[in-house]
Amino acid sequence: MSGSDGPVSGLHALRGRSVLLVNWRDIRHPQAGGAELYAHQIARRWAAAGVKVTWLTSRPEGAAAREVIDGVQVLRRGGQFSLYPAAASALLRVGSLFDAVVDCQNGIPFFAPAFVPKSTAVVQVVHHVHQDQFGAHFSKPVAAVGRFLEGPVSRRVYRDRAMVAVSPSTRRDMRTRLGARGPVFIVPNGNEPSVLRAGPRDPDPTIVLVSRLVAHKRVDLLLRALPEVLTAVPNLRVEVIGDGPLRRPLELLAGELGLRGSLRFRGRLSDAERDELMQRAWLTTSTSQGEGWGCTVLEAARFGVPCLAIAAAGIDDSVLDGRTGWVVPDAAALGQGVVDALTALADDDTAAAVSDRCRAWASAFTWDRSAELLAGVVGAEITRRGTARRSRRHARSDMATAVRFRVPRDVPAPRGRLTDQVRVDGEHGTALLHGCDELDAESVLARWNVEPVSVELATEEHLLTGVNPLPATSSTAVERR
Repeated sequence: MSGSDGPVSGLHALRGRSVLLVNWRDIRHPQAGGAELYAHQIARRWAAAGVKVTWLTSRPEGAAAREVIDGVQVLRRGGQFSLYPAAASALLRVGSLFDAVVDCQNGIPFFAPAFVPKSTAVVQVVHHVHQDQFGAHFSKPVAAVGRFLEGPVSRRVYRDRAMVAVSPSTRRDMRTRLGARGPVFIVPNGNEPSVLRAGPRDPDPTIVLVSRLVAHKRVDLLLRALPEVLTAVPNLRVEVIGDGPLRRPLELLAGELGLRGSLRFRGRLSDAERDELMQRAWLTTSTSQGEGWGCTVLEAARFGVPCLAIAAAGIDDSVLDGRTGWVVPDAAALGQGVVDALTALADDDTAAAVSDRCRAWASAFTWDRSAELLAGVVGAEITRRGTARRSRRHARSDMATAVRFRVPRDVPAPRGRLTDQVRVDGEHGTALLHGCDELDAESVLARWNVEPVSVELATEEHLLTGVNPLPATSSTAVERR
């Protein structure tokens, strides 16, 4: 392979650019959650790479109007709902000063395309679709307004603007439930590095659940299943970490069900205390109505702890059924599912194998990769808004092809597009080509002058973790799948 600059980097393409990130809360908001962690971890990496990042968000009581956090300029305006008109005003006044706007949807987006010039790139980030959750938190009239804004209004405002989903489930819901029209790319959450347990797991079966105690998490379903589980596993211990408006009702329910000897509500704990409990767990659970991504599932997996989950959007993506945990179809199957999981994990060899798979799965997700992927989408959108030429791949944006190839010695390493996820290590290379079927992908490889090794339509696992590199002994024959 001859010398070249190699694959193009999204972060490199954004260096020196000005990006406005609009999100409901920032990382120091008292109610900051997974969406804020996602935005912060990516924004601070962008700032470190030379991107000028400004974060427009709400201002809780006592918070400064302006603050720099990890190199990111944070501007706070308005409250929980008044942020929306404040953001619209800011976008009208200064939106043209930015190369791109990252519009983070938290149920209701900020409708940035309506307030900035058409030439300004806008990328909408969606963690999960809220159509069902509006009804769990608001009255029927307010929920109907929320659904209308998230669906028909968003569809009209964003049109063909690029969008990002954190999981294949979210992208599927965006297409089927919201009617999203623009290209939708997958940029999953990152994770902290996987770790080995500091000590042995608890001798008795232990479930550790980390969750906000709010309606859509449906923690009550776990509590209602526990009497059945305790009949089969009487020495079970359950630790619930987290707080929220439903803590007191859940404590009362636990008392009614006779669970107080087996179940403890720990409330909010420090990260160190939480991690210490999780490292000793046999199992974690998820009963959520739906998530963009199972953040707590992967946080447990990094300690080698599998998850027993009720099937739900986002959670299905986070748990590899039968490999890093188990997925049951509904609440009726939850109790027996927990019993079966704990029975399987009682075997030390089985538990060790599952634990290894959990850590391997969790280690596939890094914040560095997430920052690079989102930078690639934003950089590509800046380029797309600046040219009248339409991409052949754009119309089939949800189709992607995973390719593996060899780079001959006298051929420069292919650069690809910002969203192609090209990786080259020596003579071996991989890419995830968006908007391509297998024939399109083979044409791309021919233009790159590389030798194709395998070409296959991308799976959901490819979309989440990328394409695994070639083994050193791979054949040069093209493999079509």
